[in-house]
Amino acid sequence: MSERAGVGVENDTIKRRCAEAGGMNPKILILGPPGAGKGTQSGRLADEFGVEHVTTGDALRANKEMDISDMDTEYDTPGEYMDRGDLVPDVVVDAMVGEALDGREGFVLDGYPRNGDQAEALKDMTDLDVVLVLDVPEEELVDRLTGRRVCEDCGTNYHVEFNQPEEAGVCDECGGDLYQREDDDEESVRNRLSVYHDNTEPVLELYADHDGYVEIDGDQAPDEVWEDVKAAVEAEA
Repeated sequence: MSERAGVGVENDTIKRRCAEAGGMNPKILILGPPGAGKGTQSGRLADEFGVEHVTTGDALRANKEMDISDMDTEYDTPGEYMDRGDLVPDVVVDAMVGEALDGREGFVLDGYPRNGDQAEALKDMTDLDVVLVLDVPEEELVDRLTGRRVCEDCGTNYHVEFNQPEEAGVCDECGGDLYQREDDDEESVRNRLSVYHDNTEPVLELYADHDGYVEIDGDQAPDEVWEDVKAAVEAEA
C-alpha cells in the first residue's frame, strides 16, 4: 500500500508520548455499542500512552483506492463498496487492519472486530494486552446518539444536552453549521443497536477469558470513565 492504514499521529510524536508514559506500549482493544464513548476514550488512551489509535473507518478512508482485485471480491477497490453504501467484505477489512497493526509495538484498536470471523482473524495478527468493554444502558445510548450534532465542515461532535456549543447550531472550532446525521434519528439508532446485539455483542464472549479483560461502567461522566479506563490499562498492560 502506498499509504499506511489508519495512521493519524506522526511516528516521532508517538515515540515521544510513549517515553512520557514510562515506556509502556500497551496493545489495547476497546469494545462496546455505538454511543458508548469508544472514540473519546480511545483518543485519550492514544495520547496518554503514546500509541496509535487505529479505527476501521480511518483505515478504509486511507485506502479507498487500494487494489483488491486479487481477493476475488465483487469490486476492485474498497472505495467502490463505500461509494455504493455496501459493506466492505471482511477479507478486505481484515487486510486493512492487519496493515495498520503491522509492526506496531502498541495501539488502541477501535471498531474492530465486529463479528466472530474478524475476531479470529485478529488472533492471527497480534497478541492483545488489554480488552476493555464499555457497558452503557440501551436507553442512555439512544439519548446520546439521537442528541448528537456534528459540524458539517470539521466533523466536531456536540450534544444537545451534554456538550452544547457556545452558539446554538454553530461549531466552536470552525464556525460551521451543526447537523444531525441521518443515522442518528431514533429509528436508525435502534436499528444500529439491534445489529450490534446480533453481530458484535457475541464477540465479547470470545474475550471473556482473556487475562486482560475488563468491563468498564460507561454510564458515568467521561472523566470518570477515563479514570477507570486508565487504571485498567495500567493494571493489566
